Amino acid sequence: KHLDLTKSEDMPQKSVINWASIRENKARYEAMKWADLPSIEKNFYKESARTASMTQEEVELWRKENNNIICKDLKEGEKRCIPNPVCEFEDAFEHYPDVMANIRKVGFQKPTPIQSQAWPIILQGMDLIGIAQTGTGKTLAYLMPGFIHLDSQPIPRDQRGGPGMLVLAPTRELALQVEAECSKYTYKGIKSICIYGGGDRKGQINVVTKGVDVVIATPGRLNDLQMNNFINLKSITYLVLDEADRMLDMGFEPQIMKILIDVRPDRQTVMTSATWPDGVRRLAKSYLKNPMIVYVGTLDLAVSCWVEQRVVVIPEEEKRAFTRYFIDSMKPKDKVIIFVGKKLTADDLASDLGLQGIPVQSLHGNREQCDREQALDDFKKGKVKILIATDLASRGLDVHDITHVFNFDFPRNIEEYVHRVGRTGRAGRTGEAVTLVTKNDWKVASELIDILERANQAVPNELVSMAERYKQFQLKKEMERDVRRPPRRHPKEL
Repeated sequence: KHLDLTKSEDMPQKSVINWASIRENKARYEAMKWADLPSIEKNFYKESARTASMTQEEVELWRKENNNIICKDLKEGEKRCIPNPVCEFEDAFEHYPDVMANIRKVGFQKPTPIQSQAWPIILQGMDLIGIAQTGTGKTLAYLMPGFIHLDSQPIPRDQRGGPGMLVLAPTRELALQVEAECSKYTYKGIKSICIYGGGDRKGQINVVTKGVDVVIATPGRLNDLQMNNFINLKSITYLVLDEADRMLDMGFEPQIMKILIDVRPDRQTVMTSATWPDGVRRLAKSYLKNPMIVYVGTLDLAVSCWVEQRVVVIPEEEKRAFTRYFIDSMKPKDKVIIFVGKKLTADDLASDLGLQGIPVQSLHGNREQCDREQALDDFKKGKVKILIATDLASRGLDVHDITHVFNFDFPRNIEEYVHRVGRTGRAGRTGEAVTLVTKNDWKVASELIDILERANQAVPNELVSMAERYKQFQLKKEMERDVRRPPRRHPKEL
């Protein structure tokens, strides 16, 4: 028998998706999901008389003299009043004696530029994006207000059913560094834990299930505990996305999305970053509500003015000899990180130097966690003065007395160069960065020149020539591509 395909009743009917209904159900589900949670208190700022009395001219002068602080309101529509910066610790925390006691114990003299402008914003309960170079005090910029936020909620900490503060960090080293800072500035018995891959998973689960106030975590391990219901994230009211640019570089965005599904949407969120690329802007737009942005210095990539940058254009085969010359020239108090591009190079270079009787440690992703921690501890305590590392150590490594950064291999992008160099010249100290550049690195020569010129550093003539050769190479490729490409015909000719 022949089928009559012209009859509409014989044709399968396409179902029409009711998107309006789906959106309505999603909104209803979201409302039900968060309906029973207690309200959040966010505003704990009491502006000091000294801060309130600052004139606009005084505010602008302070911001300019403190590394050119720039603050903008990203809220759409009517803009809010940007708070005056705090010039002294008392201006932010005079009503919180426990915080002041911690600051006095450590011996800090005055807030760093990012802290002076971030604290009034965060303490008022607003979301914040903080963009500043590494080593500028971003960790305390969000930790101190976070402690006050945790302790000042309507529901006592022991009745919240889970942690109240979550700090997401890209690497184990940065997470452990933040946890060390959190433990150093103890505040009213607040308990913290660091959750990271490679650590004792069972031990982390035991601590979390017994109850903690602050969780500092890498996205992968936290997502693991979350998916297996070992941790309750619905109690989180204060969220930090630390080094957001690095988390994106490492491909953590899918895990972040899964984690934040279970974090209440009316939380307060702080995002820190050393750079401001498109990916970070997208992340900020997705997970922050009407934030203010504070950036110190410039949104352009820049190296701290405390670091002297020296670039050496050199053949690949001469790099090891130059490195040995550099090591032999080190002074007794010098401490250096030698950055390499591959784990194998790190092991090979460390072995080579070790056989020559030079004590070194290495740090990369293939080493066991206990070995990584030992390497870092030896370097921090000065048992070894040379640490050979991959870009694993370019962020979150907070060792104040690093005098030199030595780039044996140029990093994969110019952003990573800035982060590597930021390991020295920290907390007001001076530092030096030596970078070896070979002909294989000619793609980044132009961007490196921009970084050097921005910091008023010497630019080698060989680097300028290299950048020019690459530019001519690109133009030649473009011309050859145009020759091979068939000319487009106008539609009327077809």
